Amino acid sequence: MAVHWRHRRRVEFSETDMAGIVHFSNFFRYMESAEHAFFRSFGHSVTLNEMDEMMGLPRVQASCDYRHPLRFEDEMEIQLSILELKNRSIRYGFRFLKRLPDETFVEVATGAMTVVCVQKSEKGVMKAVSLPTAIVQHLEEASLRMDTQE
Repeated sequence: MAVHWRHRRRVEFSETDMAGIVHFSNFFRYMESAEHAFFRSFGHSVTLNEMDEMMGLPRVQASCDYRHPLRFEDEMEIQLSILELKNRSIRYGFRFLKRLPDETFVEVATGAMTVVCVQKSEKGVMKAVSLPTAIVQHLEEASLRMDTQE
């Protein structure tokens, strides 16, 4: 799986449970945060605007498998990969890596998320639409750039 974006962060106290371990639900927030940072890296937002039509990328599927705990102040790297790019949807893969004292990393979790491009009608009904061409071009360029570096 070619990595298309790396996002580093530190675990905050508010993200942990009573045992001092990152609460499982935060991994879904981390996936979303990495996706947003990825889009910002090429000058876009996940709130899309195509010809004055507002579009969004709601999540239609998300999963996470946990292997090792993360704790307060652990440093981690979130690796985002584009697993599948379709006309109306993007499927991401995620790896969560904990940075160890010797500067190596250990995988603590993996995740996946599928988003679909939608447009909201005046009546509030969401309809799946094609991803904007500019977004597709940036995603394809990121894939090519990272595939040659891996």
